[in-house]
Amino acid sequence: MLPEIKTDARTRMNKSLESLRHELAKIRTGRAHPSLLEHVHVDYYGSDVPISQAASVAVEDARTLSVTPWDKAMVQVIEKAILTSDLGLNPNTAGQVIRIPLPPLTEERRRELGKVVHQEGENAKIAIRNIRRDANHHLKELLKEKEISEDDERKSEKEIQDVTDLAVRKVDEIVAEKEKELLEI
Repeated sequence: MLPEIKTDARTRMNKSLESLRHELAKIRTGRAHPSLLEHVHVDYYGSDVPISQAASVAVEDARTLSVTPWDKAMVQVIEKAILTSDLGLNPNTAGQVIRIPLPPLTEERRRELGKVVHQEGENAKIAIRNIRRDANHHLKELLKEKEISEDDERKSEKEIQDVTDLAVRKVDEIVAEKEKELLEI
C-alpha cells in the first residue's frame, strides 16, 4: 500500500511538471515556434479543432510562422482565429499561405511575460503541494485503520516530502530557464 501511494504522488507531480512545461511553451519569447498556435482553435466544418488539425504549421524563419490550410475554404477562418486569439499576432495571407510575423518583444512586455511565468510556476507548486497533502492524508488514514505503524507513516511522509522538494526545485529551474529565455534579445 505504501509504495502505491508514493508512486502515485511521484507520477502526479511529474505530470504537474509536464503541464508547467506545456503552459510555458505557449508563452512566446520572440522566436517563432509552432507550439505558439497550439491553443488556437478553428471551426473546421462544425467541429472546434486546434489549428494543427486543420492546417500545417511551420517555422519559416526565426521570426515568422507559416500556416498552410489543407482546404482552401479554411484560409479566412484560420486567419480570423489567429487575429482574435490573445496572442496579439497579425497574420498576412498570400494566396493559400498565411504568414505570421512575430513582433520583437519590448522590455515592458518581457517583464509582463516574466510575471506570467512566475504565476504559472506558483500554480505548479500549489498543485505539487496538494498532491503531497493527498498522499499524507492517505497515510494518516492507513495509520488510523492500523494498517501501518507510526514509524512507517513518519518514514513515508519524509520520503513524500523529499519527492515534493525535488519537484519544487524542478519548477524553480524550469521557471528560471524560461525567464532567461524571455530576457534574451
